[in-house]
Amino acid sequence: MENTTHTSTENTFNLHPVVQRLLNKKGMSHEDIREFLSWDLKALPNFGELIDIDVAANEIIKSLDAGEKIAIYGDYDVDGTTSCALFYQFFQKLNREVELIQPSRFIEGYGLHNCSIDRAIEDGIDLMITVDCGISNVEAAAYAKEKGLKLIITDHHKDGRETMPDAVAVVNPSRRDEPADSDMKPLAGVGVAFAICVEIRKILLARGEDIPSVYDLLQYVAIGTICDLAPLTPMNMKLVRHGMKLIKNTQYEGIKAFFDPTDRSKDVIPSEKLSFNVGPLINSKGRLDHPEIALKLLISKDYNEAREYYHQLVNCNTERKAIQKEVFEEAQQQVIDDIKRGGGDHDISIVYAPHFHEGVIGIVASKLVETFKVPAIVFSDAEDEGVIKASARSAGELDIYHLLNEHRDFFLKFGGHKAAAGLSMKQENYEAFKQSMNEKLRAIPLIQRTVQNFYDLEISPNEIDPALLRGLDALEPYGMGNAKPIFKLKGAMLKSYDLLKDVHVRWNFTSITNQKINLKGISFNYMTKWGALTPNEIFERQADPNCELEVYFTLALNYFNGNKYIQLMVDRIEMN
Repeated sequence: MENTTHTSTENTFNLHPVVQRLLNKKGMSHEDIREFLSWDLKALPNFGELIDIDVAANEIIKSLDAGEKIAIYGDYDVDGTTSCALFYQFFQKLNREVELIQPSRFIEGYGLHNCSIDRAIEDGIDLMITVDCGISNVEAAAYAKEKGLKLIITDHHKDGRETMPDAVAVVNPSRRDEPADSDMKPLAGVGVAFAICVEIRKILLARGEDIPSVYDLLQYVAIGTICDLAPLTPMNMKLVRHGMKLIKNTQYEGIKAFFDPTDRSKDVIPSEKLSFNVGPLINSKGRLDHPEIALKLLISKDYNEAREYYHQLVNCNTERKAIQKEVFEEAQQQVIDDIKRGGGDHDISIVYAPHFHEGVIGIVASKLVETFKVPAIVFSDAEDEGVIKASARSAGELDIYHLLNEHRDFFLKFGGHKAAAGLSMKQENYEAFKQSMNEKLRAIPLIQRTVQNFYDLEISPNEIDPALLRGLDALEPYGMGNAKPIFKLKGAMLKSYDLLKDVHVRWNFTSITNQKINLKGISFNYMTKWGALTPNEIFERQADPNCELEVYFTLALNYFNGNKYIQLMVDRIEMN
């Protein structure tokens, strides 16, 4: 019976045999696979069911009708920036200009602030709409109300304060009174912004107005959703798939600037291009100074102007990488010293230096998780004397927000979600906080709070071919909740290797049984990996007939000089 079901599924969806085995191993039924592969936007949840979305949409329409001045206030990261750009383009469709406001990470900091409200009032703003922030800014919302500034909050972060902000409307799928099982909970901030545009258009159409489609705005939804690591549930998969399809032939000059002719010639622009190239560039400005160049790029109407902004972001990102490298190396050494002092036990990486650049501490925390396989919190000095601030990243299935919430009494500010959080506290609390976090973590099973080495499927060298790459494209987009499949290769041997820039390794593998098969692989920053076998150790140990080479990798196409070839993106190599 089981074989019949699998054959039927394979016939129905015309999947590559390896892809079929992948989905079978995940225990996916025929209906699960149908939904997983679906592009059907009609099957999206009803955005109109979000609490306050009707209030927000009607208030915005009322403001438009009255000719009032509207401002969009967005966070400085990629989700906030794409949300601002999406709203801007939506209002352009309505032939209305709106003000765009983003705070500086280093001056105002995250969220909505009284000084921003004062400036908005000075500029004659009547209605301010937050995107990707605001749910925790209870005091700022009260201040806006006191000053007579109408405020609509749109956000997707956890609603963790004693009360919600008092605003005209609060649209947030994670607000306390939304259903716990709501399909809309995984929306990124840009997804919430899109939902509001859909609702406004619906009301205006019902009024008899001729309003352009908002379908093309899904390009911004795709970038923000992937890069903010929003869970790729069936809802988000559909939104992102359509957005990525549109990006290939985008009419938005600012989005086009990120993709060269080679990118646009591909059958599919991979989600990795968004997460590893587009997102970091948009984020780079907000990490080092002010995010306005990234936003100007995304809404630019002139391709040459957009490319100028793009090159500014490339330069900024290069500077960010250099700063990040320095901070990471120092943070890594602190962790290694902690491990040595602790006799080898290591539950969480918590590091602090007053000079750590706060614009990169989030990425450094992620890299520490990647290196040591446990949660990480990286502190640096805040602007206020005696105050430190941090970015936290989770590992495994651990809900870092929940764990930090148990330490709320330590914090001056705190917010985030399951995978990532930010906080500030008095420096004098650092050691007590560090000790308490370690104690709490020890009570949680190791498997729930560490990155587990795993793989999705074992395959043989002869199964790696262009048809498999095309089959894997059907599973796009990859991201949070739909990770790119990790394969385990057995029956292979290492023919040769090369070091690139002293830290990267280029591998050449072949099949033990068919040495006509040649597989190229690469591992970026392999030589800096904690506890990894060196390429020479691997090469020498495979001569032992009792040692078996196991290669763990994802697959990609590498484009070089007009040619393309399959490349193994090697995560780790083990000898058993």
